[in-house]
Amino acid sequence: MRKLLTRLRRSFSARLSLWVVLFAALVFLSALSYSSLAGRRSVKEEAILTATQVLENTSLRLSHILEGVQTSADNLEWLVYRHLDEPELMMDYSRSTVQSNPFLNGCSISFEPDYFKGHHYYSAYSGYVGDVLRTEQEGDDDYQYFYLGWYQLPKLLGQPCWTEPYNDWEQDDTVDRQTQMQVSYCKPLTDAEGTFIGAISLDISLQWLSETLSSVKPYPNAFCMLISRGGSYLVHPDAERLFYSTIFTDGLVTPNPELDGLGRAMQDLSEGYRIVDVHGSRSYVFFMPLKTTGWSLGIVCPVRDIFSGFNRLRQISLLLILLGLLLMFVVCFRVIGHAVKPLSDLAVQAEVIASGHFDTALPESTRPDEIGVLSRSFGHMQDSLVSYMDELTRTTAERAQIEGELKIARNIQMGMVPRTFPPFPDREDIDLYASMTPARDVGGDLYDYFIQGGKLYFCIGDVSGKGIPASLFMAVACNLFRVMGKRELPPVEIAHEINDILSEGNEQLMFVTMFIGAIDLQTGEMDFCNCGHNPPVLLGPDGPRFLDCKPNTSIGIFSGWTFEGEHLSGLPGTPLFLYTDGLNEAENLRQEQFGNDRLLAVLSDPYEGAEATIRRMHAAVSRHVGEAEASDDLTMLCVEIKKKEA
Repeated sequence: MRKLLTRLRRSFSARLSLWVVLFAALVFLSALSYSSLAGRRSVKEEAILTATQVLENTSLRLSHILEGVQTSADNLEWLVYRHLDEPELMMDYSRSTVQSNPFLNGCSISFEPDYFKGHHYYSAYSGYVGDVLRTEQEGDDDYQYFYLGWYQLPKLLGQPCWTEPYNDWEQDDTVDRQTQMQVSYCKPLTDAEGTFIGAISLDISLQWLSETLSSVKPYPNAFCMLISRGGSYLVHPDAERLFYSTIFTDGLVTPNPELDGLGRAMQDLSEGYRIVDVHGSRSYVFFMPLKTTGWSLGIVCPVRDIFSGFNRLRQISLLLILLGLLLMFVVCFRVIGHAVKPLSDLAVQAEVIASGHFDTALPESTRPDEIGVLSRSFGHMQDSLVSYMDELTRTTAERAQIEGELKIARNIQMGMVPRTFPPFPDREDIDLYASMTPARDVGGDLYDYFIQGGKLYFCIGDVSGKGIPASLFMAVACNLFRVMGKRELPPVEIAHEINDILSEGNEQLMFVTMFIGAIDLQTGEMDFCNCGHNPPVLLGPDGPRFLDCKPNTSIGIFSGWTFEGEHLSGLPGTPLFLYTDGLNEAENLRQEQFGNDRLLAVLSDPYEGAEATIRRMHAAVSRHVGEAEASDDLTMLCVEIKKKEA
């Protein structure tokens, strides 16, 4: 299997053939699915039509049998009424009724106790014991028939009725006889005043009735069932269920709401069909009432029988589709493989060329199609590749030299700004920390600080542009600040001097924004000049706030420009945070800037020192930018003049 997958990955013809087969499979299976749905719907409709017709025919057949029983009862009633004064004739009538009606299992003509003088019990019964028809007077002290259901029902109801299934039995000196499970059609007998005097009972064997209807099979495993008003089985292929079960019995062991609902619908004499689990098999059950009896007739058709032919046809169709797809794959693989063989040869030669043998001769192709065009184009590409490799070798050497020079320039630039504060390791009156992160190899941001004449001189700046020009401009501005600061000039004079020098001969119109400050370490007062730079943030006890600065232009634009200086007192104990616009204008992938609100939010956390503040701010910016490329240099400086103890 692994070798086959490897071949599929490496073989274009195999992959293309597979895609063709997969597309064809999608089309065929979609068509098969649609036809299956339509076919299944058609089979279902045909099954409903067939089963309904069979059910109606069976209902007519069963109604004919039951009507025959009722007609026999009516005829017998007429004879009984004509000869009520001749009880001995009742035996003959009972016997002849059973003999003339093959669907009857027995017949009783029974009377109230002492209705005939000299006969406390009188019930003329004729019934089969095996194949022998016996006629007898069945009432005695051991068999008091007038307490039985088939006698009491017509007496209580005062009208003809059908009984629930029951087992009738009789015992005498020579034989114990137990009849089959049966139902009886009972009709009351009354005298001229309407007083009940007895009952006629005609019996039908349920087993005979089941066998009679067993031939009704629209499908191989289908069967008929007939239930009474109480839900008892009158007809069922399983004889055991005729004796001990109702349609609700299975649900007592394993709950089956569908079957219970079917039973209630049949008891209510409804008509239709339902899909339920019958004896563990999913089945369609079609049912209709026999309204004259209160019974309900049903035909159970297993789903697997209804759709067996359809399922076989679908399986055969699926097998044929799979075989056809396999054959299609083999044919496509061979045809496509033959068509792309020149490409395979070209690929082998391309690997040789890729290994460094650029002078390898390619096979010539005279084919007019795309493969021929590709082969000739590849030859032209080979010639161009030889020239390109020579040029690339020269360019790579030059680029390596430039990158080396840029690395040296970066090291020089980073060496020009102080990254730590080692000159004053023992001082406890100043907490200062700064960082600079160029967006490229070299950048245009700057910062510097030193102590001169009891004052802390510091600056932060941002040169216009990026790369080497900005780094050179930054180096000049940084050196000028240090030179002017060493002369102990105030920040505004430092700004004037740097501006005059940088603006002279500035044909590229480059400029630098700077914030220049000088803090008296004795008084904590600060003189400063903001030259077009972002205003610093004071981290006071009431929260961070931007320092209100006078507007000044950037340095290097206008020669002789007059800058305005400012003074700030009360600085001890209030940290000062300075930054370039690479902080608040830092963008993420959605081009959302870090902004002043996030800047102030980060600085709102408790102050834990200059270094901790800058590292916390750097982490916040990194989270905001995420995977976006840095758009500008980022420089930060934080300084705090400690309060002197009283």
